[in-house]
Amino acid sequence: MATAVVNYTAAAVSDRGRKRPSNEDAFGFSVESGVFFVCDGMGGAAAGEIASSLAIDEMLRSLGTRHPSNRAAGETPMPQLAEEAVFSTNQAIFSRSQRNQRLSGMGTTLVGLVVEERRVWVVNVGDSRCYRLRARRLEQITQDHSLVEEQVRLGRMTRAEALRSPLKNVITRALGTQNRVTPDIIELEAEPGDLFLLCSDGLTRELSDPLIESMLSLDLPPEELCGRLVNAAKKAGGHDNITCLLVRANQ
Repeated sequence: MATAVVNYTAAAVSDRGRKRPSNEDAFGFSVESGVFFVCDGMGGAAAGEIASSLAIDEMLRSLGTRHPSNRAAGETPMPQLAEEAVFSTNQAIFSRSQRNQRLSGMGTTLVGLVVEERRVWVVNVGDSRCYRLRARRLEQITQDHSLVEEQVRLGRMTRAEALRSPLKNVITRALGTQNRVTPDIIELEAEPGDLFLLCSDGLTRELSDPLIESMLSLDLPPEELCGRLVNAAKKAGGHDNITCLLVRANQ
């Protein structure tokens, strides 16, 4: 197992949900380049849709061509490349909002994976999430950059209070709202059979982690699992846009 080589397959579904007039979520991936991203945009009018789609395009452009498989040994390490990609993407969104008053204040979350064989880097800004299912056990890999999550981590609010808080939608980090942002970058090692879930909060606000764990444990293709998760979130209320991207490590 320690030397097993893995390759990846992916599938995604995005839905506007039952309450929102449009879908401000976006996703994009390239299995060949080993890059997978989900964004949840915010802003008035169509600004959220613009921010999230711009973020996806910029991240895929930046990392798709500079993935480790395309680089010579000794070049810039992937965590640094990922951070630079986030910086340039943030600047692209921020600059566009500065040039167009109608887009002022737009921004987006970003969560993604960059993979090279067994090495996996998780990139996160905001409150979209990355989970890993291993041996039918679900683990949340990212920490939400949100006001209530920070209060929970500081012991000033319980998890139950956070779920009921009117401030639960307030995020403390986003792409494009400030001139500079710092992403969390987490390095992991994949094992054959691992299933990574990248999702917007439209999924996690409606479905509990134990329910997500039980649904992902079903022996089904990733595209069918995505559809089931999104449909379950819609049936549970569908108050927000819902996006689910699954990445499976195969032997």
